Amino acid sequence: MPVPSELAPEQLRRTCDPQGFSFETTAELPLIPDIIGQPRATRAIEFGLDMEAPGYNIFVLGPGGTGRTTTIQRFLAQRAAQEPTPDDWVYVHNFQQPRSPRAIRLPPGLGARFRDDMAALVAQLRQTIPRAFESETYQEARRQIEQRFQQAQETLLKELDAQARQRSFAVVRAPSGLAIVPLKDGRLLPQEAFQELSAEERERYAAQYRELEPLAEETVQRLREQEQVAREALQKLDQEVAAATVGHAVDELKARYAEHEEVGEYLEEVRADIIRRAEEFKQTDQPTPEAPGAPPAPPFGRYLVNLLVDNSGQQGAPVVVETHPTYANLIGRTEYEIRMGVPVTDFTLLRAGALHRANGGYLVLQARDVLADPLAWQALKRALSEGVVRLEDRAASPVSVVSLDPEPIPLDVKVILMGSPYLYYLLYALDEEFRELFKVKADFSTEMDRTPENEHLYALFIRARCEEEGLRPFDRTGVARVVEYGSRLAEDQNRLSIRFGEVTDLLREADYWAGKAGRDVVTGEDVERAIAERTYRANRVEEEIRRVITEGTLMIETEGAVVGQVNGLSIHMVGDHTFGRPTRITARAYVGRSGVVDIQREVKLSGPTHGKGVLTLAAYLGGQYATDQPLTLSASLSFEQTYDEVHGDSASLAELYALLSVLANAPLRQGIAVTGSVDQQGRVQPVGGVTHKIEGFFRVCKERGLTGDQGVVIPAANVRNLMLDPEVVQAVAEGKFHIYPVTTVDEGIELLTGVPAGTRDEKGQFPEGTLHARVLARLKELAARLEKGTEEKSQQKSGANQSGEK
Repeated sequence: MPVPSELAPEQLRRTCDPQGFSFETTAELPLIPDIIGQPRATRAIEFGLDMEAPGYNIFVLGPGGTGRTTTIQRFLAQRAAQEPTPDDWVYVHNFQQPRSPRAIRLPPGLGARFRDDMAALVAQLRQTIPRAFESETYQEARRQIEQRFQQAQETLLKELDAQARQRSFAVVRAPSGLAIVPLKDGRLLPQEAFQELSAEERERYAAQYRELEPLAEETVQRLREQEQVAREALQKLDQEVAAATVGHAVDELKARYAEHEEVGEYLEEVRADIIRRAEEFKQTDQPTPEAPGAPPAPPFGRYLVNLLVDNSGQQGAPVVVETHPTYANLIGRTEYEIRMGVPVTDFTLLRAGALHRANGGYLVLQARDVLADPLAWQALKRALSEGVVRLEDRAASPVSVVSLDPEPIPLDVKVILMGSPYLYYLLYALDEEFRELFKVKADFSTEMDRTPENEHLYALFIRARCEEEGLRPFDRTGVARVVEYGSRLAEDQNRLSIRFGEVTDLLREADYWAGKAGRDVVTGEDVERAIAERTYRANRVEEEIRRVITEGTLMIETEGAVVGQVNGLSIHMVGDHTFGRPTRITARAYVGRSGVVDIQREVKLSGPTHGKGVLTLAAYLGGQYATDQPLTLSASLSFEQTYDEVHGDSASLAELYALLSVLANAPLRQGIAVTGSVDQQGRVQPVGGVTHKIEGFFRVCKERGLTGDQGVVIPAANVRNLMLDPEVVQAVAEGKFHIYPVTTVDEGIELLTGVPAGTRDEKGQFPEGTLHARVLARLKELAARLEKGTEEKSQQKSGANQSGEK
C-alpha cells in the first residue's frame, strides 16, 4: 500500500477572497433586521406566537451566543407593537370578605386614574366628614335628640319618685345607677338608723318596697327603651350626615365611571360602608403623623385602590424579561408592616409579579433560573394550566400571621423559556406537564453552510453590529478575516459559525486595535491582531506545557524513531482557551494470556469511550491476526506522564500503531504525531479538535526547531475540518511541516515505520518482511513460548506428583 500523500497548503485552510465582496467597507451596506442562519428556529417562533390555543408556549433551545435572545426580543418587539395594550388591574377592599381583596379590570390608563380619584375622595372625606360632625347644624340636631331623651328620662324618674314617696321611699341617682332609699320624716334614712328601727317598722318598709319594686323595674325598662330610641335617632342622624357628605362625591365618581359596571358596584359599596361606619368618622382629622407614602390610617385606608398593573405608559402588548424569577418575583408577593410589634397586611400591600405585568403579552424567562426555585416552577405551570394567576403568600414566617387570599386574575400570556438542549430534553422526558405547556420547540443551530450568499450575510451582520455599537466600519480584508474566523469556530471549511456572541467580541476587539493603530476603518490586519492578542491573554498554561516539554521534564521526542512509542495528540480547555498538545503513548508486549491491558483504565484514569477504543483495537488485532489460531498475548498501553482522566477514542489509532510497532519490532518516527479513531476493520475514523491538535504539535516542534521531517497523521475525513493558523500553512508550503491524511491503519503504519504493511495473498499469507507478517510471526512466537512454558510446568507438576506417590 503506498504511503499517503501529504496535504497541499491550500487544503489546510479555506481562505476568503476579499475581492469577492462588492463593497469597499461595510458602511456601504444596508441595515437589515433579518435573523441570520436560523430559518428553522424563526419559523418555529412565528408559529408559536401565532398559535392561540392553550399550551403553545415556546421553549427556545440552543447554546449561548447563537442569537437566541436577540431573535426573541426582535420578534416580540415587532409583534407586541402591533397588538392592543392590555387592561389595567387593581385590587380594592372586599366589604363582604375582607380577607379576599377584589380584583377589578379597567382599560389601560384608567386604573391609575381610578386610583388617583379614590385617593382624592379619601383625602376629601378625611376633611369633610369630621367637619360635618362638628357643624352647628349637626350639633343642634344632636342636642335636640339628647334633650328629648333627657326630658323623657326626667318625667319617668319623677313619676317613679312620686310613687316611691307615697310609700316612704325616694329615688336617688347613684354612681352605679338608680337607688331606692327609705325616708323618715321626709329625710333619707341612713343604713345604721334603719337597723335601729323596730322589727315591725322594718317589716312595714319591706312590704312597701315590695309594692314599689315592680314599678321601679318597669321604669328602668322604659328608660332603656328611651335610651335605645335616642341611640337609634343619633345613629340615624350620623348616617344622614355621612350620606349627605359623601353622596355628591360618590355620585360624581359613578358618573365618571358609568361605563364600568364593576366600578359602580364598588362605589355603592363604599357609600354604604361609609354610612354604616359613620361613627368612626366623627374623630377630628388629627391622626398621628404617618410615614411618607404610607396609606391613610383606618378607616380611610380601606377605600384606597391598589394599582397592581399599570399599562398607562404601555404602547402595545408588554414584553417582560424576568431575570430573577423567584416565586415572589413571578407570582407576586404580600408585604407586611409591623404594627404594635405584630406583622399585619392589607390589600394595599399586594405587589404584582412578572406574570401580572406580562398579562396580555409575553414573558421571557431563563429555564435554569426558574428551575432554581421549585416553588416558582410549580407556580408557573399551575398558572398556565389554570389560566389564572393566584397571588399567594408562600413566605415562611416564624410566627402565625393573618394573610390574604386575593381574587385570582385571569391570565393570557405567552411564555418563552430559554435554555440548553440538555435541559429541554430532560424536562421533556421527566415532566409531563412541561410537554403539555411548552409544545413549541425553537431549536437554534450553531452553524450554517459557507456559501457566497452566507459570507455576504456575515458582512451584513458586521454592518449591523457596527451600527448598534458605534464600531468603525470593516473593509473587505477585515470582513474576509472574520469569515475565516467563523469557519475556524465551526471547525469546518464548508461551514460558518453562527455563535455570534463570540464573533461580536472579535469585532469589538478588532475595532479597539484599529483605534490604537490610528485607522478609521478596521482591516484584516486589525482582526489578526485581535485574534493574536486574545490568544496571548489566554494561553499562559499552553506555553507552560510547551516549556516543560522543551526542557525535557515532560518527555516528548520529536526526532528519531523508537519501538513501541508514538506521539498522540490531545485537546485541553482552560477557561475560554482551547489548545492541543502531544502525549507520549507507549506499548509493551510479553508472554501471557491477559490480552491488551489499558493501564489508564486499570487505575481508573480513563472514561468509557476511551475504554471502548482500546477494546476496538483489540478486536482489530483478533480479526487481523487470529484467523487460524487464537490470539495469545499480553500487552500494555500507557499514556506516559498523564495524570488526568483520558476521555474519547481519538487516540486509538496511535495506541494501535504503538502496539503494532512493539510486536513487529519496527521503530516509529517520533517526528510524526498521530490522531484518529479506528474501527474493527482498520478504517480510520474522524475525531474532534484536529486543528488545535496539529497546531499544538507544530508549536512544540517549532520550539525545538523544525527539521522538515515532522508532521501529523490525521483521518482523511477530517481534512474538511482544517482551518489552520497561517503560520502552519506557511511551514507546510516551505516543506518544514507535513499533514498526512489516512483512511486505513495500513497507510499510516507504512509512513511511520517505512515498512510495507502487506496484504494477504491468495493463500491468506502476508508477504515475507512486511509489517503484518512480522507481527504475525511475533504473535506465534509468544504463543509458542506460552505453550512451551505451560508444558514445562505441567511436566514439573506431574513429576512432583509421581515422587510423592513413591
